[in-house]
Amino acid sequence: MDDLADILELDSTGNPLQGRIVQIFQVACRLFAQRGFDGVSMRDIAAECGISKATLYHYFPDKDSILRPLAMGTTKSIFVHVSKHDDPEKPPLERLRVFLIETANFFEKFRWAWIAGSTAFWSDPKARARKERIGWRDRYEQLLRDILQAGIDSGEIKVADVRLAGRFVLGSVNWMARWYDPDGPLTAAQVADQFCDMIVDGIRMPAPKTATRKR
Repeated sequence: MDDLADILELDSTGNPLQGRIVQIFQVACRLFAQRGFDGVSMRDIAAECGISKATLYHYFPDKDSILRPLAMGTTKSIFVHVSKHDDPEKPPLERLRVFLIETANFFEKFRWAWIAGSTAFWSDPKARARKERIGWRDRYEQLLRDILQAGIDSGEIKVADVRLAGRFVLGSVNWMARWYDPDGPLTAAQVADQFCDMIVDGIRMPAPKTATRKR
């Protein structure tokens, strides 16, 4: 979580968030992820940070003001991270593997923030913020659909409905952040790599059968 500041919005001066504010975000997103948003109070966050409630309220007026930047930051940053590693010049199935592995890498690095932020994706009462998050989510999903469509166009992938296929692929990795154990035998990238093998076996276009000569 040392890089949590990298995925949060900048402060009002345009400088990276740092110091006490980052500590509060780090503690809050872990508590939200472990106990649920409603199961955490401002008192809990202050106690975990080793500060008074008055000090916490100096930085944040309520829990929503802590959770909202987490939700926006993770939704935007996962697209930025994955798209940065995508190379449209590579074969579609190779791009698909990179998409899944880099998604898993992001989940592993920002596990608590992703779980906490996802709880606020649809519940934020601020329509403008919700619309902006959905826009970043759509960019992320569209990148996957573009990869799948490129595979169809090149004859590597057999898919009847790209949108449905995209949801199938995302369904294989979106819950990783909740059940993945960093102390387990596999890294998140290794899990995603195995997922990709299973997915590709299902959507890869079969090799054409070679004609056999009659004797």
